[in-house]
Amino acid sequence: MGRHTRHSRAAAGSSWIRLRALLAGGLVLGVGGTLTLAAWTDQEVVQATFKAGTFDIIGSTDGTNFTSHPTGSGATLTFVPTAGAMLPGQTVYAPFSVKTAPGSTGGLLTPIASGTNNTGLGAYLTYQVSRVATPANCTAAGISGGTVVVPAGSSPTVGGSEQFAVAGAGTQTITYCFAITLPSNAPNAAQGTTLNAVWGISGTTG
Repeated sequence: MGRHTRHSRAAAGSSWIRLRALLAGGLVLGVGGTLTLAAWTDQEVVQATFKAGTFDIIGSTDGTNFTSHPTGSGATLTFVPTAGAMLPGQTVYAPFSVKTAPGSTGGLLTPIASGTNNTGLGAYLTYQVSRVATPANCTAAGISGGTVVVPAGSSPTVGGSEQFAVAGAGTQTITYCFAITLPSNAPNAAQGTTLNAVWGISGTTG
């Protein structure tokens, strides 16, 4: 009887140990067996094509026929009266029109002058630049109604300080009137001297 009781107790204890082991194992399996759902993903992609614009100005001495005049191949201004035999107290006038080329963006225009314009006859000359409505307004009377860009009496080496906006695609024409003067007090040393003057219109954008 005592043996049976001890055996039963031992069996019961052994069973409890196995049960605890199984429970412990179950807990471990329960933790180790946790499921993780994979995330579903999707995306939208965008793209774009880029191209740089262009800026190009063209000029004309008559306000009608426009072309490009890069450095070294400038347009020849036609002065009235002629600039070929200037006398003291005389002023001669010539227009130059500028616009953007087709397909070009707009920009800003500024008259510029060469630093060598004060050699030869240039040492005695003065000049003025004004914006006028049309080439026909580039006269003694017409220039007075324009907008002064380079003041009268300036050295031929002086450029303009104005930056004037011009529209793109050649839709707007800007005309500058150049007035060149040999002052009435020009000395005898000015006789027979010459000057190959260089001026320009600088355009910028951006």
